[in-house]
Order: sequence, then C-alpha cells, then structure tokens
Amino acid sequence: MNSLKHTFLLLFVLSVVLAACNRNGKDTSKANTRIIKGLYSYGPEIKSFTDCEEGREYWVTDSAKTLELSYSKFNFEKPYEPVYIEAECHVVKSDSLIVSADFDSTLVVTKLLKITKDIPDGPCNQ
Repeated sequence: MNSLKHTFLLLFVLSVVLAACNRNGKDTSKANTRIIKGLYSYGPEIKSFTDCEEGREYWVTDSAKTLELSYSKFNFEKPYEPVYIEAECHVVKSDSLIVSADFDSTLVVTKLLKITKDIPDGPCNQ
C-alpha cells in the first residue's frame, strides 16, 4: 500500500513538472512573435520583405502556406511586384546554404493578416 502512494506521488510530481515545461515553451514563442507591416515581393528566386519603418530587408518563409497563394491570386504579369502585407511572424537567423548572402535574417510568417496591391501612403510608398 505504501508503494502505491509513492507511485501516485511520483506520477503527480512528474505531471506538474511536464505541465510547467510546456507552459514555459509557449510563453517564449509568443514573446518572439510580432506583427510586421511592409512590402513583400515574390518570384522564382527571391521571396523578400522590406520593413518600411526600418528599411530592413528579410528573406521570407511562409509557414502558414497562405502568403504565396494570396500573392499568386493577384495574377501579376511579371514577378517581384511588391504588395503591402501585415502578418504575424518571428525572426530567425538565415541559413547561409539556402538563402542569399544578402539576407542575414529570415521572417517566418505564421499568419497572414492583410495583403493588398494598394500600398498605403507613408514610408512604404516612397
């Protein structure tokens, strides 16, 4: 009977530890997520984003699988036409074997919030 109590106590402690580890992992991923606003260009060789406020360029990876699809629905006659986007993303260091050396960071888009051909007035429209 005593070993049964120890087993339940051990299982309880392990479940508390696992729950605490899972919660901490979720909090850090949300802390790294941000909303970006700027110009996105897509073509056969380059997928790039320019942050209009900072002027910084990023390579783009579409983990949501909606950004490239939404861009292709505009049916541009030629590639690399810029569109204005707002999206949830996080930044990671670029893999130098895959990404051009021009981009030191990659934006991983997790959710597309807005995409439009109409570039709003302000720093993006200069």
